[in-house]
Amino acid sequence: MYSCNCRQPNDSSCKVTSICLDAEQVQNGNPNLPGLKKLLFSICKTLNSEVSHILPVLEIFHKTLDQQLSPGIGQFPKQISADSGQSVSFRLEQLTKLLYSIEDKVKYCGHRKSLIPLVTFEVKQESLGISTKMFLKVDVESGKLYFKKSKDGPEDKYFVHNKILQLVKSQKMHAKLVIVVETEKEKILRKEFVFDDTKKREGFCQLLQQMKNKHSEKPEPDMITVFVGTWNMGNAGPPHNISSWFQCKGQGKTRDDTADHIPHDFYVIGTQEDPLGEREWADTVKGVLRNITNISFKQVAVHTLWNIRIVVLAKPEHENRISHVFSDSVKTGIANTLGNKGAVGVSFMFNGTSFGFVNSHLTSGSEKKLRRNQNYTNILRFLNLGDKKLNPFDITNRFTHLFWLGDLNYRVELPSTEAEYIVTKIKQQQYQELLSKDQLNMERNDGKVFLHFDEEEITFAPTYRFERDTREKYAYTKAKATGTKYNLPSWCDRVLRKSYPLVHVVCQGVTNDIMTSDHSPVFATFEVGVASQFVSKQDPNSAPQGGIQIMNCVATLSTKSKTKFFIEYHSSCLEKTVKTSEGENTEDSDGSIKVWFGNQLTPIISDPEYLLDQHILICVKSTDCDESYGEGCVALRAAQFCYTEFQVTLTHHGEKTGTLTGGIQLQTSEGKPTEKLYDFIKVERDDPNITNTTSCCDILCLLVDRSSSTHAHDISNPSYMGVSFRGGNVIDKGWSYSMPPKNLVTAGPGSKDGTKKGGFDVSARSPPAKPCPGGEDEKMSEMFDNPLYGSMGKSHGWGKDQDHQQKDHLTPPDPLFSSPKPADSDPDRPPVPTPRNRSFTCSESKPQPPTPTALHCSAYKKPVVPSRSEGGMGHNRPPVPAKSRPGVPEPQTHKPRDYRDSSELPNKFRPPARPGKDRKENPLS
Repeated sequence: MYSCNCRQPNDSSCKVTSICLDAEQVQNGNPNLPGLKKLLFSICKTLNSEVSHILPVLEIFHKTLDQQLSPGIGQFPKQISADSGQSVSFRLEQLTKLLYSIEDKVKYCGHRKSLIPLVTFEVKQESLGISTKMFLKVDVESGKLYFKKSKDGPEDKYFVHNKILQLVKSQKMHAKLVIVVETEKEKILRKEFVFDDTKKREGFCQLLQQMKNKHSEKPEPDMITVFVGTWNMGNAGPPHNISSWFQCKGQGKTRDDTADHIPHDFYVIGTQEDPLGEREWADTVKGVLRNITNISFKQVAVHTLWNIRIVVLAKPEHENRISHVFSDSVKTGIANTLGNKGAVGVSFMFNGTSFGFVNSHLTSGSEKKLRRNQNYTNILRFLNLGDKKLNPFDITNRFTHLFWLGDLNYRVELPSTEAEYIVTKIKQQQYQELLSKDQLNMERNDGKVFLHFDEEEITFAPTYRFERDTREKYAYTKAKATGTKYNLPSWCDRVLRKSYPLVHVVCQGVTNDIMTSDHSPVFATFEVGVASQFVSKQDPNSAPQGGIQIMNCVATLSTKSKTKFFIEYHSSCLEKTVKTSEGENTEDSDGSIKVWFGNQLTPIISDPEYLLDQHILICVKSTDCDESYGEGCVALRAAQFCYTEFQVTLTHHGEKTGTLTGGIQLQTSEGKPTEKLYDFIKVERDDPNITNTTSCCDILCLLVDRSSSTHAHDISNPSYMGVSFRGGNVIDKGWSYSMPPKNLVTAGPGSKDGTKKGGFDVSARSPPAKPCPGGEDEKMSEMFDNPLYGSMGKSHGWGKDQDHQQKDHLTPPDPLFSSPKPADSDPDRPPVPTPRNRSFTCSESKPQPPTPTALHCSAYKKPVVPSRSEGGMGHNRPPVPAKSRPGVPEPQTHKPRDYRDSSELPNKFRPPARPGKDRKENPLS
């Protein structure tokens, strides 16, 4: 029983006394509590007075934040006056909401997009042969581009971001740029300017692209930028200032000063021999980026294997777009048990696009090239990243974009006696002769490692081995007990990528002011096409069912196995994995096996805007043991217009194991593709017939490529790779990763001798055109290349292993999948290209003389789909999969793979990682 003994004689304790009296009355059964009621009334009155005083102040502060930030974040109702008559509880609720809203706004203010300062460029404008000085002032934040005759002149002439239609780079003059704008009277103008140098032009283009992205009305981005950096820290802490690394300053393809304040969407930093702890290094990088960009970047993932580490940071605004974050590691040190060498990786989804990043530190020593190759193979086989439903595929086929970085340790293969000669060549900046002896380049040429990967041209000095605290001297000798060891200057630190589609490299270089290690940090930045989670505008009940028909598939496998084979089709556009029945085997004359397949697939969505962005992953498997004998990928965009043949290279564990040929045809519903932001910047081949001002109709036709103009005026987007079209009796091939031969010819109209180059020459694109009956140099209409495909104007290099065999005869396509009738009655008129679509796959096509019965769509000029390079495949036949190679010891015990039913499980319900693996699933922190 409660008793009160707190009776106090003084006035200060009278309230406590009254409460004690109330307690005694409760014990005696009296329900009235007058002391407590009086106390509560006094407290509420005081509280109401305080709320009335503080609420208006907080509302003013809230409105102040509203003026600084974008509207719509934590909006609060109109001011509530002190005598509004509402209850105290209601006013407290309003106060709480207001405090939460202010907290959200302050948090957003700390994470908001950095303010990019105004930048002015001095340019020259040509008019009637007279060069005039002009100034272009870029205001990214307000979305305006000012044209000024003097630096301090009036700013009355400007164009808003939505009136700036296109930036067209000159291919002939690298400092020239055409700006296509729309006036108030809807007249289209082409304004030509010449910048001081190419870097200034690139900086201007990056600022304008940032302006378009910033003020875009699209809810989700279709292009992002990624910074990738790798640095062997040499077990020494970083210097105080490493901002030059993240600002791409130094040697090589570097960034202009005007673009310093443009932040990237993702920063991926790989380090080797890193002496710092995870948190210390991550905080260091975040601090540097905060100082440069005024943004507090969000940590997506960090993973460490001994001293090998990868850190992935993202803009805070992308936090809800990132999902399915995984990380993993593989040891390749002594006996594959030590983690001093190996790899760490991170993968995630960005909306509908998958990303993978691998940071590796391979075996050192000039003479250990083969061991490095084996390290690469082990990492491919055992690094467990990405969608678990794609278990038959290694990591090179699991991602839309895969980036591989690190200290790969491949050396310049020259005798140690040539050390001084190498240093002399470096001082003269003559790198090509040394790069021809680069072990990684040679191994890629032979198809032994990094098959189908691309690397930007190296234009900077070797990154290893420097004397510490200087970048002026290479320390290529090292005294050891066994004698002098030579470490010739080499490009050990590399960044490679494999994407479908390919991506545009903005920068790649090396810093020259970070000198604490014997390696220099390497940087590379990329513009990357991404896809949103697709939401169809069509009624799913009324939309027609789509179809993907794959016919006459012939897999040529480099094996003598007598087993039967079947194909598995994997794609996000399919409801589930589709398996074919057993194929028919025949032995080829060269000892390989040919297998015939065919299948029809049903996509979950038939909208072409969705379907043409998809790709089909193909795995040829044995019926005996479910072992993969080769994997490949086909883009559905290859069959955008009509039935199309394709040819893809099959690989297994990074080695070529065969080829797959066949035909593909799509049935899609009606739909119109949307405009993409990455189409804003193009490259044009100069044409003197194009004037500075043209009619609105002519320019609009130029921009959408619907004009039948006869100007030979080719325009392509440098950010990615372009699509070209061709006509005649040439059967289109689909996309694979192999570069087709350049010198094959095929018959077609428009050639005097009945033969015509089939559009595969990498030296020139073939825009759509009406063929001129009597000549070879007919005029062709303008062509805009889709930026998300491969450029036919540049070889990616490794086309050594090309297949010249004829394709097997194809049967006619199913009438159900017949292509639509052309709008134009002219049978030779090409289809209207749709350069704003994307595809997430790339495949190879090869020309061949057509057979009389080989069908094609005569009403169309079909696209020559550009190809990814072969990636250095040699003529030697690669070994068959491991289970078919008796007597070959496994370098690393195969850990059981985790066959998960779905990668969509929430984090807390996801099954654990494989036994013995260090795979982590990382929530955003």
